[in-house]
Amino acid sequence: MSHSIPQSLASRRILLIVGGGVAAYKALDLVRRLKERGASVHAVLTPAGAKFVTPLSLAALCGEPVRQDLFSLDDDARMGHIELSRDADLIVIAPATADLLAKAANGFAGDLASTLLLATDTRALAAPAMNLRMWLHPATQRNIARLKADGMAFVGPNEGEMACGEYGPGRMAEPLDIVAAVEKALQSPTAIPLPAGVLATSGALAGKRVVITSGPTHEPIDPVRYIANRSSGKQGHAIAQAAAWAGADVTLISGPVSIPDPVGVDMRHVETAAEMLAAVEAAMPTDIFIAAAAVADWRAAAPAAGKLKKVASGPPALMLVENPDILAAIGGRKQQRPALVVGFAAETDDILNHAREKLSKKGCDLIVANDVSPENAVLGGDLNTVHLVDAKGVDSWPRMRKEEVAARLIAALAERIGGSGS
Repeated sequence: MSHSIPQSLASRRILLIVGGGVAAYKALDLVRRLKERGASVHAVLTPAGAKFVTPLSLAALCGEPVRQDLFSLDDDARMGHIELSRDADLIVIAPATADLLAKAANGFAGDLASTLLLATDTRALAAPAMNLRMWLHPATQRNIARLKADGMAFVGPNEGEMACGEYGPGRMAEPLDIVAAVEKALQSPTAIPLPAGVLATSGALAGKRVVITSGPTHEPIDPVRYIANRSSGKQGHAIAQAAAWAGADVTLISGPVSIPDPVGVDMRHVETAAEMLAAVEAAMPTDIFIAAAAVADWRAAAPAAGKLKKVASGPPALMLVENPDILAAIGGRKQQRPALVVGFAAETDDILNHAREKLSKKGCDLIVANDVSPENAVLGGDLNTVHLVDAKGVDSWPRMRKEEVAARLIAALAERIGGSGS
């Protein structure tokens, strides 16, 4: 009995770069697995990759011509080597050899594969494959760290027997594992092609430290219940990703969320407001502090040790106390105050007046205000409309994706801190 495979990648365009290595034979099965899930696959075969698989076999499975030559007259007439990568939803490098990763990390563009990776704003997913000593070499690990900071995603490598007879990390992930990583990458907010403004800010925060809070906090009532806000963490996480893309050393302190961690950032996972404040204090000093988290204003004064039960006398009285004000604590610092302190004001009415009050009360340099009334459905959604409020006035932005808000905000902050001489 045949089983239909869900078309999880229907209409998705994948550009597959096949590097040179024994694992290149797995690329053929990978193409088949991607296509049976509905994806269209265009392939680029490196000269080394062609030593292990033939262009004919790869083209037969893709149903498309295989590109090999940077200087193909047919493609060069319309700059096809650039269009090829920019038309894709995701670039997959499998196998990703040490040589390919080194070229990508250092901006080399001497062949078709490396040129495609440099001339695109499409996100890439690499499946490394190499000898274990090559994988463990400090140079390779430096390249991996740089590529992760630049936004490249990775799947594998696995441990196992090598073609050279050694055992250890360096085996390319299996095709189905790569397919799962492709599906995850295309569902992730960070898989969206770099928003407008990101390329312009590349390196704009190099050498700067940025600390960001994101998501809600969970304040326990008893072991199974808590007080929280309806925050998904999408905006804060997008800001952290944009800051990393801009070259900053980013620490992201996140409450409980269901979205993936951004790549290239130092993650600190917390539950409560008190834990978040402690994590923020521990992350000081920093050049920029961005309080994007929706911290619960109150917590139970005395959380119950066991689950509260319904009783005949009615519901229990819940005594609340105020949580620490993280934004005010950092904005009001006398020592080690960040050069820029940015707060968020999520309001349902009188947005700008509330934002101005918060700007003064919390000691901020900038407030990012937005309307979270039910009709705008900002909390948990993918779009946002914000107003940047500072002592000089208001800059209102049109409705856009949260990733674009993040890119524009980081560009604005980079301009401010660059001009301050900090």
